[in-house]
Amino acid sequence: MSLYQRMMARTEDKLGLLEKLWARMKSDDKENQLVSRIMQTAQVALNASAASLLVLDKRNQKLYFKYANGPAASEVKRLHISRQSGIAGWIARNGKPLLVNDAEKNRNFYRQIDQATGFQTKSIIGVPILSEGKVAGVIEVLNKNDGTLFTRTDLNVMLEVAATMGLAMESARANIDLRDSFRGAMAAVVSLADAREISGRSHSERVAEYALKAADFLNMGKEARQDLEFAALLHDIGKLTMPDRILNKAEKLTDQEWERIRRHPVIGYKLFCNIPVLREAAKLILHHHERYDGRGYPEGLQGEDIPLGARILAVADAYDYMTTGHAHREALSKARAFVELFQNARTQFCPAAVKALSVALQNEPR
Repeated sequence: MSLYQRMMARTEDKLGLLEKLWARMKSDDKENQLVSRIMQTAQVALNASAASLLVLDKRNQKLYFKYANGPAASEVKRLHISRQSGIAGWIARNGKPLLVNDAEKNRNFYRQIDQATGFQTKSIIGVPILSEGKVAGVIEVLNKNDGTLFTRTDLNVMLEVAATMGLAMESARANIDLRDSFRGAMAAVVSLADAREISGRSHSERVAEYALKAADFLNMGKEARQDLEFAALLHDIGKLTMPDRILNKAEKLTDQEWERIRRHPVIGYKLFCNIPVLREAAKLILHHHERYDGRGYPEGLQGEDIPLGARILAVADAYDYMTTGHAHREALSKARAFVELFQNARTQFCPAAVKALSVALQNEPR
């Protein structure tokens, strides 16, 4: 099998997994789940304090909030905006995105929303949702949590989000299964998280592959194996909130930077813990940086108290990190990586998980 064929096979495997996840959702929940998941992901990816989706009612030319999340979400959901008003109205009229890093100085800024909700808009990215070539709505993210400005890169992320949302809305209107939109959105999320780190592309797919090989050796059940696969694909989603300067820093991290990195399992857990089909996977995401000796994070679990899937995920993650080249060091050989893993078994790693991955990879056909 050629390299291209192997890459295509991995892509199909990933999309097949996401399709199975979609099939397990209740029919009535699919559109709302999709909208909510895409919007939450966009908000996390851009480290924004608020996000909203407005749908254009063509009969009265008003924009209504279909989704809102942030400090004033409940108040925002009760409001609507004329197509002739505000930044969202300008986007709806012109079908073009806007990046505004000083809202008060923008002539299209609609202060009445802030006055009605008590929220202070400082910066905003707004992009149109297009359906059948026409504006169907507007997506907005507001105010970076760390006080920094939105960038052109952030705008490009939002354009991708809007394209996915447009497809979802078209499918819903035509009463078509939203599976393709869901698959595309989730695949984009996985790729976005991996691409944030230098040499990180396809990291999550490789970790999933290694984790499942170890799971097969340990005879894990079907449901546990599927939860592990979901967790492996999504384990680094929390890193979407981390600045590139921290993720790809070659020098030693400061204490403050390290604390920020340590939050990514909790962020990933919070993103997925309320989706029934991802609830168990979310627990594995939460605990994949626990240590066997109890000195890991975020909860300091020890030994068998750490879920088996999380112990496997920790080993698979470390193995892929060591065998992939990075800005500050070259990749280790397979043999050298396992020397490191076995040396740290019973301290950092679960001995059974290390052995399982070692035997599984040694038994692979050459």
